[in-house]
Amino acid sequence: MSEAIRIADQLRRAFAGEAWHGDSVFEILNGVTAAQAAARPIKNAHSVWELALHIAAWDGAVLRRMGGGAVSLSDAENFPAVKDASDAAWREALAQVRRVHEELIAAVAALPDSRLDEVVPGKEGAHYTFYFMLHGVVQHELYHAGQIALLKKM
Repeated sequence: MSEAIRIADQLRRAFAGEAWHGDSVFEILNGVTAAQAAARPIKNAHSVWELALHIAAWDGAVLRRMGGGAVSLSDAENFPAVKDASDAAWREALAQVRRVHEELIAAVAALPDSRLDEVVPGKEGAHYTFYFMLHGVVQHELYHAGQIALLKKM
């Protein structure tokens, strides 16, 4: 099994299940209503909805970087505002998060291991390789999964 396939598997586990640490992002999001997702139980903290969109934004940024783009996100792109807090909008947001993540997993699984040591476009520095970034995506998703799990309990 290639290293890229192993990383893709870790991305899948962090997002969809069978992770060693416990519940994945989507296992935690299961059953969250639009009202719960939009709520702000902690003043000045992001909502579950904003965190979900943030995960999708960074999955998309990583996809574009893998395609050769030097991508950075604006504040509005980093944590997109929730403009419609309806049930339908929440279902669409979840579908978007899942769709972007599945595209990322497929792209990582298809990545030749020889590219893992390449420097990410726009991220000069010895440590910022595709290998570093892709493991960082797994860590990023689990970090926010923990935040979402706490917000869900409130």
